[in-house]
Amino acid sequence: MKQYTENEVQQALEDVAGGCSIRRAALTWGIPYPTLRHRIQGTQSRDIAFASQQKLSQTQESLLSDWITTQAALGFSPTHQQLRELARRVLGDPQPLGRKWVTRFLRRNPSIGTQRSRAIDARRVNGAKADIIQEWFHRLDRPAVKGIKPSNRWNMDETGIMEGKGTNGLVLGSSETRHIQKKQPGSRVWVSLIECISADGQSLLPLVIYKGKAVQQQWFPLDLSGYAGWQFTATDNGWTTDATALEWLEKVFIPQTAPRQADEARLLILDGHHSHTTTDFMWQCIQHNIYLIFLPAHTSHVLQPLDQSVFRPLKAAYRKYLGYLTLWNDSTIAGKRNFLDCYRRARKDALTAQIIKSGWKHTGLWPISLCYDPTSYSLSRPLSNSFVSKDIPGSQGSSSQSAGNIGSSQQWESAVSEVLWSTPRKSADLQHQLQLFSQLRQESQSVYTQRHLFRKIQKGWDNQAYRLAFVEHQNEALQAHINSQQQGRRKKVQLDPNTKFANIGDIQRAQIEAGEREDDADESSGSELPSEPESCVWVGGRAEE
Repeated sequence: MKQYTENEVQQALEDVAGGCSIRRAALTWGIPYPTLRHRIQGTQSRDIAFASQQKLSQTQESLLSDWITTQAALGFSPTHQQLRELARRVLGDPQPLGRKWVTRFLRRNPSIGTQRSRAIDARRVNGAKADIIQEWFHRLDRPAVKGIKPSNRWNMDETGIMEGKGTNGLVLGSSETRHIQKKQPGSRVWVSLIECISADGQSLLPLVIYKGKAVQQQWFPLDLSGYAGWQFTATDNGWTTDATALEWLEKVFIPQTAPRQADEARLLILDGHHSHTTTDFMWQCIQHNIYLIFLPAHTSHVLQPLDQSVFRPLKAAYRKYLGYLTLWNDSTIAGKRNFLDCYRRARKDALTAQIIKSGWKHTGLWPISLCYDPTSYSLSRPLSNSFVSKDIPGSQGSSSQSAGNIGSSQQWESAVSEVLWSTPRKSADLQHQLQLFSQLRQESQSVYTQRHLFRKIQKGWDNQAYRLAFVEHQNEALQAHINSQQQGRRKKVQLDPNTKFANIGDIQRAQIEAGEREDDADESSGSELPSEPESCVWVGGRAEE
């Protein structure tokens, strides 16, 4: 068995080329003299000579070696078993590799070595330490990652919401009561959602994960126009599984984030959940030129754009819309139908380009900026957080304006008007008072008279606007109550055998089968029969029945 490496042979060949004798170079590098002489005469190395007997070609091994090197630099070094699985994927052969394949692969690729990983108890590690974050930031300087465009940089995370969990917050009530109870609108069922945002302010359509055995049609409203492109699934605990994460990658992330140029790389920043580190997940990333960067443990509150700027206003908006259900009608139950409506409206408020970009900026992930020095950032984070209000813009102006309004109101009250105006209750009252004003003498149309009239008109307008807003909110609450009380037939949503997610089309078909929705194909009247020519097939210039 040889005791030298190909690298040592190359060093010996360089020495000979520099003027050293073959025998001295062979002794120096521990290479048999005949072997070195044959190599000088043009004999190929053992690896090249027997390349045809290898499972993977040299090009395939080189690509696999480069990927391993990049992933190790990004903080996720694959294990021997994962290397075997990836090699089998490249081969497309289900037969297992030889027992010594990994050892020989490493020998043929000396740039890769085996190192022992060191496990650290998470309870003993503070992930937000400055040195950990600074070391992690250096991975973004890798040449393979540094040139990725902001439109191809993505952050994905999973968050959870209780269907009927509102907010405690500050509420108004009698000043004589020490504590006030606030009703939570109904269900406490857990729902998970996967969101994904890019550095240039885009967001992907969400994946909704219910807790259950299968997606049911009665969970959805009849009006599904606002959920086009959303994906729905169900798991036993309401959280992501390995299969769910892989399906999301294949059916949501890869098609929705396709770069403009086919050869452009994509970057996906995510946490180290086990569902993101499976062989299948990594294989799909290799196939589609997607680099994975995993956040250090316990640092998502500092380094994750979704956690930094999106999830907080998203959940606040959801609780706000959920609170509307009980604001005007305390019998409304927040079930799955109302959950979807509240969450859809909350996404419109929270997933804006401005909010998304602020998350990337405040984490320093785009633009890549070390002005957020980890040492000071981890200490001053409560003050540097974009959601901490230090000085409300325009508050001083608002106060002056309010004071001005009060002063004007007092001035109007103290002014003497020629006519005692009343607040118009309807359009006829307003028309009558304007006619009366036009009939006044010119000298009677004083500034005070005008102000008094316009103040009454403004008051009447405000009263009407309030009544309109009240009626609109009441109608929304009543409609939500009606939707929540509709007990539709339980009907499992039948999925395509090739997918695990339900889309809007699958849900609509299930609603039609359950009798909750009319089939658009059956809406045409039976009397609307096709005309004679339309019921024939034209062959060779004549019609055949």
